[in-house]
Amino acid sequence: MKIIKPPHLKKGDLIGLISPASTPDNLERINEGVKYFERLGYRVIVGKNVGRYRGYLAGTDEERLEDLHSMFSNKEVKAIFCVRGGYGSIRLLDKIDYNLIKRNPKIFVGYSDITSLQLAIFHKTGLVSFSGPMAAVDFAGEVNSFTEEVFWRMVTSTKPFGKLKNPESDRICCLTSGEAKGILLGGNLSLVVSLLGTPFLPKFDKAILFLEEIEEKPYRIDRFFAQMKLAKIFDKVSGIILCSFTDCEETDPNKKSLSLNDVVGDYFEKLKKPVFYNLIYGHVNPKNTIPIGIRAAIDCKKCSVEITEACVT
Repeated sequence: MKIIKPPHLKKGDLIGLISPASTPDNLERINEGVKYFERLGYRVIVGKNVGRYRGYLAGTDEERLEDLHSMFSNKEVKAIFCVRGGYGSIRLLDKIDYNLIKRNPKIFVGYSDITSLQLAIFHKTGLVSFSGPMAAVDFAGEVNSFTEEVFWRMVTSTKPFGKLKNPESDRICCLTSGEAKGILLGGNLSLVVSLLGTPFLPKFDKAILFLEEIEEKPYRIDRFFAQMKLAKIFDKVSGIILCSFTDCEETDPNKKSLSLNDVVGDYFEKLKKPVFYNLIYGHVNPKNTIPIGIRAAIDCKKCSVEITEACVT
């Protein structure tokens, strides 16, 4: 597969906002995101159907798909930011015009439920996307300086990004030893698992797998890991980065449960390849941005995660 990097973003460029999953409960957060981008010197266009509701979805499948296609076909739009995650992106995968996206490569940003779109787009087109901050989540209200520094350098600079680091108070741990190289693939754990057995999941051979999750009890994390293990994903990858697993402990003291660390240890402590734990990324703030489809190198001895090439052209 030929990997396609999108052109870098520069001041004055037009940013498009879409809601391929859910709509924020507070629509004012969309306006706050728009104002943030405009303060930085970018122009903004909001998708025609952004702000709609259909239950937990941001409108019908057709409406959400229309905005996605519209932003990729608009030659003026240089970057597409998802407003938020939520639910429903996976419903669009068999309806997307992937040739349209391949003909119009541009920066595409989101995480959480957006994982399914990003992995499908990479598999079908080779387009690099960015698993990172969203318009009405991380770029609304008070914006974290760590989050924005990492993100904007990644999408505006044509130099190799270098090492991903945590905020000073958070330590990256190494569960095993070794080093590995490969392209970064992954995102939200439950969404990666939901693509198993479908024609929309990329091949993980020699890739560096990164995963995060939120509000899933240890028994469900266990089930997800077991499914990935049985699908031979852990055998295929060259290394693994376990990121932020937010609110993933059992809170009921009357329920018998393994801890999250117990589950992680069962699956990864004896794996004969490098495994990192606690890279700050996912449903947390501050957070790192991780580019999907870009080459990286991990080294447990140095406890380093390094992006070894530029993410944009």
